[in-house]
Amino acid sequence: MKSAMTFSTESAADGSTPLQLSVMVPARNEAPSIRECLASLARQSEEDFLLGRDWELIVVDDASSDATRQIAGEFAGVTAMEAPPLAEGWTGKTNALWFAAQQARGKWLLFTDADTVHEPGDLRRAMHEAERYKVALLSYSPRQLVRGVWQRALMALIFADLAQTYPPRLVNLADFRVAAANGQFILIRQGTYMRVGGHKAVRGSLIEDMDLALHTKHAGESLRLRSAPDALSARTPKSLGEMCAGWRKNLALLFPDALSRGLWKLFQTVLLFGLPLLAIWLYLTLARAPVIWAVGLWWAWRVRVHYANTAKAHFSVADVLLSPLALPLYGWLLLDSWMQQHLRRKITWKGREYKA
Repeated sequence: MKSAMTFSTESAADGSTPLQLSVMVPARNEAPSIRECLASLARQSEEDFLLGRDWELIVVDDASSDATRQIAGEFAGVTAMEAPPLAEGWTGKTNALWFAAQQARGKWLLFTDADTVHEPGDLRRAMHEAERYKVALLSYSPRQLVRGVWQRALMALIFADLAQTYPPRLVNLADFRVAAANGQFILIRQGTYMRVGGHKAVRGSLIEDMDLALHTKHAGESLRLRSAPDALSARTPKSLGEMCAGWRKNLALLFPDALSRGLWKLFQTVLLFGLPLLAIWLYLTLARAPVIWAVGLWWAWRVRVHYANTAKAHFSVADVLLSPLALPLYGWLLLDSWMQQHLRRKITWKGREYKA
């Protein structure tokens, strides 16, 4: 069945033919993951939606020291370009994406990360979804492909907090100021992007996805954010240390209450694991039954609240069940991120140091 998407033959401002979509992938030392990402994007080309005719795929190499650029060159139809030198006040990602967006010819711009894997047809479906809901910016939260017990438990906790702090139902309502987007998949109208200043307007941000969404919504444009395991997945870093480094950079920016939140997570650890020990101690010391029952009921209530909140993360049941194991790690990451932001005042990411 043919897509309802039509192709315009108007001329762009530079005399070239405009496209329906420009897909941009920023990449800095992404050799381990970018081949799978580009392969999944290249498979998007179908009879009525051809790469080079209806859409373009751009990889922006951000001064990689590995084989990222060479791998991008293996794919026919992919435009590989080098980001300009990083200027003061910019982050590597905002610099790369702003440069690419200025070269892009699409009516829609899609920014997606090199660690994503796209399902067949997800580009067309996303454009149709944005048109159907009449939004200027559509963002998907991918299925997270986590590795090992600690990553599974930690990611469930973090995404549960994100879902509570930035509820998609409020993000999607024009009357609420809350705005959010996931930088692993942001589809935005080219005209809107340029009107709100694009990545240039958020050039120094380490959570440029969230800030771009905020600029867009404050400009009076509508957003749509949803969990989209049906559209794409994202691979987490191979090691727990790499994952923690990424979240340490972001957590204090995503959660203004990172200090109190971190302390609460540590207290939750004491409650969930300490109350059963307290009940056993009371039983062994022949405490009265009502006291033991009170402690047991309090523990059961805390467990219920924890799992009810963590279930909002859209992770598997097994990941949610494992989540209490990562509470002390998550609490420490929140506190460390807060200290990095407010005390050390500097953030190191991908070999670059930024002022907090």
